[in-house]
Amino acid sequence: MKYAVFTVSTPDYMPEEAVRRIKDAGYDGIEWRVQDDPPSQDNPTFWSGNRATLPLNGLERDAAKWRALTVDAGLETPGIATYVKCNEPDRAELAMKGASALGAPALRIQVPHYDGSESFSKLWDASVQEYRVIAELSAQHGVKALVELHHRTIVPSASAARRFLDGLDPAHVGAIHDAGNMIHEGWEHPRLAFETLGPYLAHVHMKNTRWEPGEVLDDGTVRWTATWAPVPEGIADVRSIMGALRAVGYDAWITFEDFSTDHPVEVNLERNLAYIKAIEQEISNEA
Repeated sequence: MKYAVFTVSTPDYMPEEAVRRIKDAGYDGIEWRVQDDPPSQDNPTFWSGNRATLPLNGLERDAAKWRALTVDAGLETPGIATYVKCNEPDRAELAMKGASALGAPALRIQVPHYDGSESFSKLWDASVQEYRVIAELSAQHGVKALVELHHRTIVPSASAARRFLDGLDPAHVGAIHDAGNMIHEGWEHPRLAFETLGPYLAHVHMKNTRWEPGEVLDDGTVRWTATWAPVPEGIADVRSIMGALRAVGYDAWITFEDFSTDHPVEVNLERNLAYIKAIEQEISNEA
């Protein structure tokens, strides 16, 4: 396996510090957050003002600088994570040109959110057609478009992703498995999920989640909330995930996307890599 860090989880670091710290912690790669979101000087968060972010506008123009920064640090770029949606072909093409210039073989192109307030079937059918356009653009630009398994979207599970992508060329499109998201919604046994995705299993995100009880209503109903957890402490069983990846022959990238705040970011960087490498060695020894 190769291990990377998605810079959404390192909001306090400017790009130069991000590559240094990620390399010093022992990782093989960096998955850049790409979004037109100016860095905050005072209060960067994972999703707003995140300093370890490359702007989408100007990405192709400035790619040589970002590519040199990454390569000089001894890191690879397995992909970039954009917030472009499949109904935005112009922005998708802009992102693909940037990814290609960066030397990244893949990029995330999102599907719509879904909250039950509209017809799922109509949204699904429209999005399937839109992703066909995305697949054509991917073929043109030589980068793979990835759908992330994500709660509160039309593709929360591996089964949904396989149905969504079926018929498209897996050379040009694929899926990002994300167990932490799937605890919120869409959980399937890891091996079931990986075998269901089949040739569309292109990338893996690693984070974790736990459920916590909240408000109790007068009739005894308990409202539960899913919150981010340190990777070893959440509901998703990392050993099961790693064992299933080995069983299906996956030996590519796992990117950490740790949103837990129990420990400082620098502790998470070192702790997560040591934890997963120990599990990988344990499974290898058992085999």
